[in-house]
Amino acid sequence: MAKERSGRRGDGEGVAEEVDGGTARLVPDRDRTRAWTLLVDGAPQSHVDLDDPGFLSFEYQRRLGHVIDLVAPKGKPIHAVHLGGGGFTLARYVAATRPRSTQQVVERDARLVQFVRRELPLDPAARIRVRSTDAREGLAKVPDGWADLVIADVFSGARTPAHLTSTEFLDDVRRTLAPNAVYAANLADGPPLTYLRAQIATAAARFPHLALLADPTVLRGRRFGNAVLVASDAPLPVPELTRRAASDPHPVRIEHGRALTDFTGGATPVTDASATPSPAPPASVFH
Repeated sequence: MAKERSGRRGDGEGVAEEVDGGTARLVPDRDRTRAWTLLVDGAPQSHVDLDDPGFLSFEYQRRLGHVIDLVAPKGKPIHAVHLGGGGFTLARYVAATRPRSTQQVVERDARLVQFVRRELPLDPAARIRVRSTDAREGLAKVPDGWADLVIADVFSGARTPAHLTSTEFLDDVRRTLAPNAVYAANLADGPPLTYLRAQIATAAARFPHLALLADPTVLRGRRFGNAVLVASDAPLPVPELTRRAASDPHPVRIEHGRALTDFTGGATPVTDASATPSPAPPASVFH
């Protein structure tokens, strides 16, 4: 039976609205005055602090924040593309730490975009353009060599769609990147890590330099979780990335070079013809 897609409701636990992808709910952060967690059908998507957009609460978003900080010094504007919008957390972070940056956010769920923009308004001064279209279609509209940074953080029903996991997808990412620019992706997997290994092999088929940031227990295949994959044509500042990540409250391991190649275990690159969505997380992940 199809879900009803209408109406907005608020209660003591925040505000909720039916969007294209299910039920979106904003839950207030009891420790921060104007901060909210966005959930879609119970799966946490983003944390936004309107008073301090430089604050990144989620583990994987903190790691992506470190990547952003190493793309350009604070205060230096960049061109950034965000595939997947959520609460626009990382776009807000870029706007706060690098004013005058020009950013494009691609979020397919138009009703989610409307909900977030109404409840958690973007700074009118921020140069953030939001397109409500499929991530790959939106990426195709980005000019060649325009982006200093492309971040892929796309989930539909808590799974990354198959067409965003292939070498052909990464060919279009590369087309949009300026020389020595950076691509970063939020990946989710659990034991036996087949999907994660294949995604690393796919990126390695298109980029010469890679690094992977993840909780050690995830990399050991002991639990389902997020990993941030970073790729570039230029050598990555792994020592500085390691130093910054070490200051986080969450444990992290960074793999690169031969160790990362060995981790793939002979996995082969994914193509459009062989692509499948990322695995669904176990129900226990969100409870």
